[in-house]
Amino acid sequence: MRYILSWIIGVSLAFQMSACSVPESEPSIDILRIGILPDEGEEALRERYVPLLEFLSQASGLPYKLVIPNNYAELVRQFGEGQIDLAYFGGVTFVNASSEYGAVPLVMRDVDSNFTSVFMVADESFKDFEGLQGKRFSFGSKLSTSGHLMPRHFLHVERGIVPEKYFGSIEYSGKHDLTAYRVRDGEVDAGVVNAEIVRKMFADGRLQPGDIRIIWTTPPYPDYVWAVHPRIHPVARERIQQAFLQLSTDNPQETAILSRMGTAGLYPASINDFSILRQVMAKPGVL
Repeated sequence: MRYILSWIIGVSLAFQMSACSVPESEPSIDILRIGILPDEGEEALRERYVPLLEFLSQASGLPYKLVIPNNYAELVRQFGEGQIDLAYFGGVTFVNASSEYGAVPLVMRDVDSNFTSVFMVADESFKDFEGLQGKRFSFGSKLSTSGHLMPRHFLHVERGIVPEKYFGSIEYSGKHDLTAYRVRDGEVDAGVVNAEIVRKMFADGRLQPGDIRIIWTTPPYPDYVWAVHPRIHPVARERIQQAFLQLSTDNPQETAILSRMGTAGLYPASINDFSILRQVMAKPGVL
């Protein structure tokens, strides 16, 4: 009887262990909520990203809903609260989302490891920063990597300029295109903007030759990234990442999608890609 009981217990334990070793199936996703960093006006964002999202939905088999928050902080907040599953972050917002909520990086554009910002003026009498002392200056959003953090960092380390001590007034427009318009229209004397967005604004006619003049381009730094919420199942993460990586310039329709995004291709992203931003963000007074 003792041997029979031991055999029954052994079989029961083996069955339980076998059951525990069965891979967990991927939970179904009713809809993938995708949040986009609001670094431009909504019309420009939809024109740039809707074709990409349609492609991702078809390639991954996941229906989607586009979410455009009112500002950078709201994107991070909604992501943290689980209202957004997949987000297009800037460098600063990604570092915050990964530190606070465990955001998992998926892909970056080929240009994102060597991003730059441009300082611009409209008045031809301003040749360099010397003429801008005491003048009106505009950053983008306070949480913008290319519209605030890294330009502020490089102003200090490369030019010895502390904005609050150098310029007469400082404002935060909230969006790159709005900064460019304010410089063009003379509402501020100078501003700093994401270099890719300025290029696109000239290409699509939002800026005309002579509207603004670039007086300095920053050294390169890492910026944007697509990342998912940690509660998204690893299998689903893989499906989404592979959908991004399928985009190829061998296909004319996909080339158009990539072109709208300002890139020739995407590659897998890592948390280590943003180590320099973490170092800059850790300095007192930068944000």
